[in-house]
Amino acid sequence: MKGKRRVDLVLLFVTLMLVSIGIVMVYSTSAILANERFGDPYYFLKRQALFAGIGILLMSLFIFFPYEGFKRLAYPIFLVSILLLMVVLIPGIGYRAGGSMRWIRVGGFSFQPSECAKLGLVIFLAYLLTKKEEKIRSFFFGFLPVVLFSGILIGLILKEPDFGTALFLIILVFILLFISGARVIYLVSAFLIAIPLVYTFLMSAEYRYKRLMGFIRPWEDPKGSSFQIIQSFLSFGSGGLFGQGLGEGRQKLFFLPAPHTDFIFSIIGEELGLIGAMVVVLLFFILAFRGIQIALSLQERFACYLALGVTLMISLQAVINMGVVLGLLPTKGLTLPFISYGGTSLVVNLMGMGILLHLSSYAERR
Repeated sequence: MKGKRRVDLVLLFVTLMLVSIGIVMVYSTSAILANERFGDPYYFLKRQALFAGIGILLMSLFIFFPYEGFKRLAYPIFLVSILLLMVVLIPGIGYRAGGSMRWIRVGGFSFQPSECAKLGLVIFLAYLLTKKEEKIRSFFFGFLPVVLFSGILIGLILKEPDFGTALFLIILVFILLFISGARVIYLVSAFLIAIPLVYTFLMSAEYRYKRLMGFIRPWEDPKGSSFQIIQSFLSFGSGGLFGQGLGEGRQKLFFLPAPHTDFIFSIIGEELGLIGAMVVVLLFFILAFRGIQIALSLQERFACYLALGVTLMISLQAVINMGVVLGLLPTKGLTLPFISYGGTSLVVNLMGMGILLHLSSYAERR
């Protein structure tokens, strides 16, 4: 690969803009809730700002970390991801909230191993797909090992249970397999096999079934399973073109559940209007476009897969989150990258951007 150049400043600017919007919107959406719950309106703001600072510091370090090092660290990173996902399932260590064991508490803070596992899987897949490049069209020596390794990690996430993250990672793996040149017949066959498994998993828990029905027929149970999505509709509908003004939204006043996490994009639509929402969409579009452009400009295969994986990890989750809050997809429980409240997600995504920015310094300008 040719010598390094300057990092992509547009990508850096977009990242910092999204983080800044996130800090502002976390405060706007959570101040009343934080005051009610903790007696401190700045509770969520201070924690989000702290994690943003940690994330930006790690991003800066990763910009200067040689990407070749991730080849040597691919297996250890994958094994640590698996270990953390196993530890979080141990009673007494894993912290249960909302019916799922997804967090490990350390002091006054908690972190989500599944968020770390996303980046860990991306790094591992970039290495494995590069290693299997000549055999990827072989079922037993190329396609199957990638599916099995990924399946171990995704299966542990399903045990939490975290169906949204698991489904997101399945889509990510399939996209990377398709890009790497895996036979379409293998991908289609795996998809057909997965349909009855996904259906069984959805029907095995009443709350998942209710979420699905709330998506298909949202107006049949407006005070039950469809309550959250209907409140989201009201947020967007009341925002109009220019919004009601920053901090002036009403749906966050204990009407819309999770206004500072999963459904923060709804409050953006309400307070900043269609214009504000489209600015956020545009920033994610630029991030995805520049990320793909960087990946296609890299000559080394591992670097290309790594850049594509990080870009998909962030942009695909953004698309799913925005699709959910607009009622285009069933509720998944995925946050909006850089903007939703959540320390682990913010730090991991900024680490990923550090890797992508580092890789941008090797991209050939075209």
